[in-house]
Amino acid sequence: MIFSKRTSPYVSGKQDVSSIMRQVLYALIPGTAVLIWYFGWGILSNLVLAIVFAELLEWGMLKLRQRPIRPFLSDYSAVVTAWLLAVAMPAFSPWWLIVIAMIFAIVIAKHLYGGLGYNPFNPAMIGYAAVLVSYPVQMTIWPAPVDFSFAQISLGQTLQHVFAGSTQGWDALSAATPLDAVKVSLSLNKLLSEIYATGQFGLLAGQATWGWVNLAWLLGGLWLLWQRIIGWQIPVALLGTLAVMASVFWLIDPQAYASPLFHLFSGAAMLGAFFIATDPVSASTTPTGKLFYAGGIGLFTYIIRTWGGYPDAIAFSVIIMNMAVPLLDYYTQPRVYGTKQGQRG
Repeated sequence: MIFSKRTSPYVSGKQDVSSIMRQVLYALIPGTAVLIWYFGWGILSNLVLAIVFAELLEWGMLKLRQRPIRPFLSDYSAVVTAWLLAVAMPAFSPWWLIVIAMIFAIVIAKHLYGGLGYNPFNPAMIGYAAVLVSYPVQMTIWPAPVDFSFAQISLGQTLQHVFAGSTQGWDALSAATPLDAVKVSLSLNKLLSEIYATGQFGLLAGQATWGWVNLAWLLGGLWLLWQRIIGWQIPVALLGTLAVMASVFWLIDPQAYASPLFHLFSGAAMLGAFFIATDPVSASTTPTGKLFYAGGIGLFTYIIRTWGGYPDAIAFSVIIMNMAVPLLDYYTQPRVYGTKQGQRG
């Protein structure tokens, strides 16, 4: 009789790190395509620079740590981090800003903690938060969205701005995002009144732009749910808590607080719910813990958006709740079969 020397597990899944990361990249395509339509070369330059810098930093850190290079470079984890940072940062970001963000994301938030699978914080959000706090002016300058932006700003102008800071020939360098405008005007209704009074209808176009972008992120997120790359708990709890908080204050005083739909389809709400908060390493892993974790992100997002000093708050909220993950996972562990309720195996 011949016995197999194979050990458990005998049933292996089809998903590995590289295949999961590829699915995430596929899901990012719709939202990225919409951003490219409105911001053209500005988004493409962000993507190319972020991916190149991320791969170089990943290679350098693996070399310093004497780890195998090919398997880690081919798992696409650094590419996903770079992609998320590229679409979160303002279009036409200068090269040095992207370098700093990637250093914080890849070197500090990922490899200094032991590499993929050991990072307690979301690397992309650490990189984003670091440059947002350090360079708030550069991180809040967005160009005005334009249909088919390639016809407005050429590749040569983009390279001059990204590498030399030149804006020669640009008609509109910056425009307030809807969240920025509401932060200043304190309410959406007041903002609309100001728009009609001053004729600045570009802000309405800006809201439409971010509405389409968030719808595209939602489409990609639904793909991840359908492919079972992510579970429903985190997106539903995050968006549900954000919507409930916005509804309560909007019903109390619609003149002073923006509507739930505005909060759900502005800023990085959909991107955060489906692509950022669902990071399998830094997010909670228990079913109940995921609900509390994502609910906390939605709560802090609304608080910071409404009363904080920054217009959007996904990055800060995710980092705050990353710190709570060990506690959440400890107290929300499901009962182990064969043990009594409340007894941890």
